Amino acid sequence: MQGGPGYGSHSRLPCLVIAVTRRLILTSLLCALALCAAPPGYHVIRKIHLGGEGFWDYLTADSSARRLYVSHGTHVVVVDLDTDKVVGDIPDTQGVHGIAVADDLGRGFTSNGRANNVTIFDLQTLKTIGTVATGTNPDSIVYDPASKRVFAFNGRSSSATVIDGAAGTVAGTIPLDGKPEYTTADGAGRVYVNLEDKSQVVEIDSKQMKVLNTWPLAPCESPSGMGIDAAHHRLFVGCHNRMMAVVDATSGKVLATPPIGPGVDGNGFDPDPGYGFSANGGDGTLTVIGEIAPGKFDVVESVSTQRGARTMAVDTKTHNVYLPTAEFGPPPEPTADNPRPRPTMVKDSFTLVVVGR
Repeated sequence: MQGGPGYGSHSRLPCLVIAVTRRLILTSLLCALALCAAPPGYHVIRKIHLGGEGFWDYLTADSSARRLYVSHGTHVVVVDLDTDKVVGDIPDTQGVHGIAVADDLGRGFTSNGRANNVTIFDLQTLKTIGTVATGTNPDSIVYDPASKRVFAFNGRSSSATVIDGAAGTVAGTIPLDGKPEYTTADGAGRVYVNLEDKSQVVEIDSKQMKVLNTWPLAPCESPSGMGIDAAHHRLFVGCHNRMMAVVDATSGKVLATPPIGPGVDGNGFDPDPGYGFSANGGDGTLTVIGEIAPGKFDVVESVSTQRGARTMAVDTKTHNVYLPTAEFGPPPEPTADNPRPRPTMVKDSFTLVVVGR
């Protein structure tokens, strides 16, 4: 018997309901597995009191040698990652910003912003081997094992000084079209650096010592720290407009911009859990970014640390995150020469905040 008008559409209705129901169940399941999953459980597990005077900038974890190098104004404090004890000091690094470690050469390198040079030191003895002149105000610094060269990025002369790591001599200078901020290397011949004033990231060929690409980071503004997932060719860039730009390191495409806290200056990546991190000194938080679905990145956790903790380093063996900071008093009165003075650092309060799971 043939049905009346609309019979065919009515007969398909149960199938349609089942399909919609299955889709809703699948969507709910994906939410449960990703967005609704329990946070990883990062928290402050301890603090390491270092003390002393002076401000700080970057720090570097040498996970294989179990040492942590912490910049501290005019010197570098060396901490044992297993015992939390200070095991050495690298003196006379005036205005030190960053530390690069070349385990294969047995050497370390510090960028000394006020001295306009790089200090070379022995990784075993921590004794100074020599210094190399750079451009003006060398800031971030990185060792590239593919070329065995050190790249020191000069904040005020908009350039990179390239140093032969073994010889300890200048191999060349790379001009940049903006103020370089933080840098990282993929270990395979590519070095990346943020241009803070241009909101761009630059890709450099380490062997040819030339710029390959300059990519815009919009909507990211004033990029600062940078972490790298070398295996998957992704950069994690901290931006001062409170977002992290997750960038494809082969195409320069901005894949995601999850929110972070204010005052970021350091970012990192831990390949084992696959998380990116943002150290936000403005509100004393550590933002943890995860890939919640293929190609989709979002905040999986926000950890309270301590105000002023704006740089960071990851120990890839223990998966702990180290953030230097201090206690602060009120800032001094503004002057014409210094309209926005830094707050006063409480004497002997320099500390490492250790975040883990």
